[in-house]
Amino acid sequence: MPKNFNHDFSDSAANRNGNARKRAKKRSRLNFPALPKLSLPRLPRPGLFPVFGALIGFACIMLFISTGSDDVSARSQPHEEWITPELSLAADGSSQTTQTTLQSGDNAISALMRLGFDRKTSHNIISAANSSYKLRNIRAGKSFKRVNSRHGIDLFYNIDAGQRLHLSLPSGEKTWQSKLVKRQVFTRQHMSSGSIEDSLFSSAARAGMDQRTTMNLVDIFAWDIDFARDMRRGDSFQVIYEERFDDDGRTLESSILAAKFVNQGQEFMAVRYEQSNGKVDYFDPDGKSMRKAYLKAPVKFSRISSRFKLKRKHPVLGYTRAHRGVDYASPSGTPVHAIGDAHVSFVGWKGGYGRIVQLRHNNRNHTTFYAHLRSYGKGIKKGARIRQGQVIGYVGMSGLATGPHLHFEFRSRGRAVNPLTVKHPPAKPIEKAEKQRFLQQTAPLLGDLKQPPIQYAWG
Repeated sequence: MPKNFNHDFSDSAANRNGNARKRAKKRSRLNFPALPKLSLPRLPRPGLFPVFGALIGFACIMLFISTGSDDVSARSQPHEEWITPELSLAADGSSQTTQTTLQSGDNAISALMRLGFDRKTSHNIISAANSSYKLRNIRAGKSFKRVNSRHGIDLFYNIDAGQRLHLSLPSGEKTWQSKLVKRQVFTRQHMSSGSIEDSLFSSAARAGMDQRTTMNLVDIFAWDIDFARDMRRGDSFQVIYEERFDDDGRTLESSILAAKFVNQGQEFMAVRYEQSNGKVDYFDPDGKSMRKAYLKAPVKFSRISSRFKLKRKHPVLGYTRAHRGVDYASPSGTPVHAIGDAHVSFVGWKGGYGRIVQLRHNNRNHTTFYAHLRSYGKGIKKGARIRQGQVIGYVGMSGLATGPHLHFEFRSRGRAVNPLTVKHPPAKPIEKAEKQRFLQQTAPLLGDLKQPPIQYAWG
């Protein structure tokens, strides 16, 4: 290449000059004039007035919420909570309480050592308790409670709903003492009412009733209402019941004192009454027993899948023949109840019936059959005595069955009759000698059923 060669590329030079002009122009566009400084006025401090205003507003809202629910179906009256005996040992606050709950596989030694006792002291405690209660009988789920106070050491174990073991070691002594203490039981009355919308259980739960009380309600009216086929939307109930609690606040049981059930426009009323001989039962307002010779149905809360018919096409065999009973479709394992007092005349497998229990009732003229069972109830064997309502088996699909259900037959003098049309005679009414006593004792409860629902105070 010649030495005097001139590297003059006009396009490159033009590009460099053009880029320089663009950068200069861009810098000129970015040189904005400085903005003047603004001096904002200084706001005054808010002070405490807005804070007090917010607090007053919040209090008004809470007051409105607490007083704006007067239309609820049950109201409560204030009551004082109970104080357990061990908590009253040192009301001056000088006590210290520790508690341990027994787990599966625990024994008294391991539980006491968790409370801070050494092995030797634990053995001494167990030996001292033997005169009152043997601690080898403790059960998982229960608790030991230790209370240290200026008076000494107290140890508590709740044996059951009625008794508590109390061990104590007074200050300055070395020997443990034990005794059994009767636990206090508290009662409370409720009144609940509701209307059937979808099911009795859900409607009762919305009214504040637990399942145990609802089942008691079903048992009371089981002789008059077939809860498998008689229930209708719009049926209503009203119940006065009593709950019993232990001194730890745990529910022990509940008892219905009086109840009213309206089924398809027909009103049924029942009241609890203890007769002069000590027997407790339910009667209607006139003193007639709610108990009948037979229950309306052997299975609770099930639907009827097939009725009593002289001609029916058999779902398995395929041909037409008589269906001399009623089929109750229920989930497998549903308890089956004896509809009346009886003796077992047959239990076992019987052809297309599958597993069956046959009962001969006390009047000797009536026999009932319970077929297609999955299994039998406890103690069900030939010759066994059966009480009304006793579980005799569980729904299944043994024998010729397309699904789990109970086939139920009722026979009078050997002839099959429709169980749904059998009239059930009532049990013995109140004796005339104590009819006046019955009316006087039950009048307040029956009168309360006419009042709006209210939750009573603790007893």
